[in-house]
Amino acid sequence: MPVPPVAAKLYHITHVDNLPSIVADGALWSDATLIARGGPAASIGMSSIKQRRLGLPVKCHPGDFVGGYVPFYFCPRSIMLFLIHCANHPEMKYTGGQAPILHLELDLQEVIQWADAQPQRWAFSLSNAGATYSEFRSRPDQFDQIDWPSVANTDFRSSTVKEGKQAEFLVADSVPWQLVRRIGALNPATQAQAMRNLGGVVHRPSVEVCRSWYF
Repeated sequence: MPVPPVAAKLYHITHVDNLPSIVADGALWSDATLIARGGPAASIGMSSIKQRRLGLPVKCHPGDFVGGYVPFYFCPRSIMLFLIHCANHPEMKYTGGQAPILHLELDLQEVIQWADAQPQRWAFSLSNAGATYSEFRSRPDQFDQIDWPSVANTDFRSSTVKEGKQAEFLVADSVPWQLVRRIGALNPATQAQAMRNLGGVVHRPSVEVCRSWYF
């Protein structure tokens, strides 16, 4: 089995225009909650996939659905970001490219410790959580079942790599803003906008230009 990284990170991508509401709410919300609230300021996903995820079960937590969880990838530079970058998918209404997209970075173990203390349900998928065939797990001793080499691979032309790279970490309902440790931006302009959007918030993660996290 592949060995998980010693200090694994989680990544949630969002449009820079969504940062003020995230900070104001003090939380990242599930798609189900965001939809109920009228949606984010700037939607970057595919509405058909988001709707499908609302009805897809998190199989290790009976009665729960993928859309009711906050999604994270285990890597930056995800396949979803590639689709955003290409801006030519017929089901994607957003065509603004990757420049306004931020990566919010969290520490995996910190998130698990917070969730267990609430308690708040969490799970992870071994591939795309939005696929009907995806497998789910909910124990720390199962992280070695993730295809970590594929997660780290930047060449996902192989179907095997593509499946493994799309593994997701999911937290029910919400994750507090205070768990965001770093924000990655493509360029100085988006970095500056993100810093402005943070305003005078007490919890201010570092905002860095992380060019290698983008295409």
